[in-house]
Amino acid sequence: MKKGFLTVLLSILAGGLTAYGVVKANERNLSPVRVEGENGSVEYRTVNLADSDYPDFTYAAESAVQAVVYVEVTVQQTARRSIDPFEYFFGFGDGYGFGQPQSREAKGSGSGVIIRPDGYIVTNNHVVSGATKITVTTNDNQKFDATVVGTDPATDVAIIKVDAQNLPTIPMGDSDQLRLGEWVLAIGSPLGEQLRSTITAGIVSAKGRSMPDGSGEFKIESFIQTDAAVNPGNSGGALVNKKGELVGINTAIVSQTGSYTGYSFAVPVNIVKRVASDLIDFGSVKRAMLGITMQPVSTLDKKIQEDLKLNSMNGVYIVEVSKGSAAEEAGLKQGDVILAIDGQKITDGASVQEKVNNYHPGDKAVVTYFRDGKELTTEVTFHAAASQNGEVDVDGSVAFYGARLKELTSEEKQAMGLRGGVKIVSVGQGKMAQAGATSGSVILYVNDEPVSKPEDVIAKAKKAQRGIYIEGVDANGQTFYYGFGK
Repeated sequence: MKKGFLTVLLSILAGGLTAYGVVKANERNLSPVRVEGENGSVEYRTVNLADSDYPDFTYAAESAVQAVVYVEVTVQQTARRSIDPFEYFFGFGDGYGFGQPQSREAKGSGSGVIIRPDGYIVTNNHVVSGATKITVTTNDNQKFDATVVGTDPATDVAIIKVDAQNLPTIPMGDSDQLRLGEWVLAIGSPLGEQLRSTITAGIVSAKGRSMPDGSGEFKIESFIQTDAAVNPGNSGGALVNKKGELVGINTAIVSQTGSYTGYSFAVPVNIVKRVASDLIDFGSVKRAMLGITMQPVSTLDKKIQEDLKLNSMNGVYIVEVSKGSAAEEAGLKQGDVILAIDGQKITDGASVQEKVNNYHPGDKAVVTYFRDGKELTTEVTFHAAASQNGEVDVDGSVAFYGARLKELTSEEKQAMGLRGGVKIVSVGQGKMAQAGATSGSVILYVNDEPVSKPEDVIAKAKKAQRGIYIEGVDANGQTFYYGFGK
């Protein structure tokens, strides 16, 4: 009897001590962990979650969610109204608008992240593209009308602004420091307002991902891939690390159904910071351009790989260097392999785009490259990407439908036997390249009118009612003709 009483007493004391230990552990931010021994014994060990490897997202989630907003947009859609056979039979026809395009309003939604307390918000270009009205709802249910400050389709980043002060923001992190397997949170409004301020967790699955869409549009793509659940409506929302720092803007999913199937993609915050700064300060992005056509070393023919005698399959092979480009001025040549830019390793074309996109025209960078079995370096001064007709680069060249133009020097005119003309120093990407323009050729006429300087080309093209027709001579003196629509 005494023995049984003693056993019960010891059990009560043990249970009480365990309960007391759990309570004290909680008071000290310790987590009790149940450990079972081989002989069936049970003990509780305490782990300090703040110092452990166990992921604790509470601080990151509760702080970051305050700066993520719900974005609702109104767009005008055009649809063709169907013809009523009865009315058409009695002769109303198109005179009453049947079969004519009809305009109607449509609603869409996404997410955004407040990056400045005075109302600047970053979101995706595809969220606000074509919007006639934008309404922002903050996490504390305040509603504001928003205006578009600027958009950048190449990175799918846009900046909108609301008239407000002292708004909560998310501190910017460094996406270059993200590691594979690192925990991240996706915050946004998937599938509409009812699921506003939803938080999901995942890990960084890959970096430097690109997703060709076949549109032919120039895009800067070096996405962070995660397995955090993201759905339509999350676009423009925040990707944050465990510290609550913004490391990316959620942009896209890969899915055959239109809903999340295990992969999501975010624009790295280091790209977002640069683009956002330019859009706020200038209204457009001042994008740097290296001026090369490239191919990943890993995709080259085996014979070329062997001839290069590289130690790894990292880097990009220069297929072509544009005339007058920053790459040509720095001494880079066809056949060189770029290994690093300012010490950051280059693995493929996406990593080149991401790195170059961090610079402004006129900035300098050290390019490490491989040539003739040797690792060499050169300093590059970046040119401006030809984004807007008439934009002047640091080297004095002028943008024209993707190409860059310069006035011929007296020596060049004499050597080619010309009295005027405008030289195409680089073709770039755009309508000029698509029409067949080549670097080093000279434009003599635009729409049958002679030109002698880049400003003449811009003016003649601007005056054209429909297409632009260009005549000139190439670097070999052969006459060329091509045209394209405005």
